[in-house]
Amino acid sequence: MAKILKNATQKAGIRKNVTPHTLRHSFATHLLEQGTDLRYIQELLGHNSSKTTEIYTHVLKKAIGNIKNPADDFVK
Repeated sequence: MAKILKNATQKAGIRKNVTPHTLRHSFATHLLEQGTDLRYIQELLGHNSSKTTEIYTHVLKKAIGNIKNPADDFVK
């Protein structure tokens, strides 16, 4: 898997070091950002404990902090 991933990143011109763990983490993070239920992500990743899967929620909390309130455009 690591060799296939390395070849794919080279072909794509990605210079950053990408590991299978990086790919897994990105997959889970994108699912969470798209609104996929954490329990489904837990099942897909094969985690026995929901606590293990909850590490991905920190990304969502950061994203929530960047949401702009549309009402702020009317108050000046």
